[in-house]
Amino acid sequence: MGLVELLSTYGQDYATALFTTWWMTAVSFAVVMVLSVGITVLRVCPLRPLRAVGDLYVQVFRNIPGVALLIIVVYALPNLRVVLDYRTCVIVTTVLMGSAFGSENFMSGINTIGVGQIEAARSIGLRFSQIMSRIVIPQALRSAVLPMTNLLIAVMLTTSLGSQVPLSPQELTGIVSYINTRATGGILAFLIAALGYVGTAAVIGLVGNRIDRKVRILR
Repeated sequence: MGLVELLSTYGQDYATALFTTWWMTAVSFAVVMVLSVGITVLRVCPLRPLRAVGDLYVQVFRNIPGVALLIIVVYALPNLRVVLDYRTCVIVTTVLMGSAFGSENFMSGINTIGVGQIEAARSIGLRFSQIMSRIVIPQALRSAVLPMTNLLIAVMLTTSLGSQVPLSPQELTGIVSYINTRATGGILAFLIAALGYVGTAAVIGLVGNRIDRKVRILR
């Protein structure tokens, strides 16, 4: 099947798959950002048990392969009476993995903050929650723009795990399998999907670089 025939026959399916990938990426990354900040706060809080919980979370979900984690979410959670649809399972898997790496990015941002700022905040009587919300988190977010841009791209690529479960509509990787089971799309089917990922990643990188130039903290 040639390129023109492939696009004329399955062009609408590719467009739907691309929008599905964008939607799953947006939802997953929004939750990743919130959870990453929460896990990072646990990892730097004064209470050792909470720090241990945060570190354990990162070590566990940073080191489990995506497919293995998806299988656990799909097949193990029902045994705990938690039944999720396949799309939600993919998003949960993406969030668990992404937030572990996101926390590492925020930790790197926190490490750029001078100790003197924290000591000054303590000297005027600010509590831990106030130091985090007014001083640490805002600066860490600004310092982590580029790493989080890369994480957003990684989250988008991780949504390709949806090809391992029956989604409707399919995301970009899944639509290739759908096409190749019904026609001989061959390498062109993969190429079109790859261009969708590459184009989206290029836009994300461009926007991320511009945001970084505007909010970067000059030291």
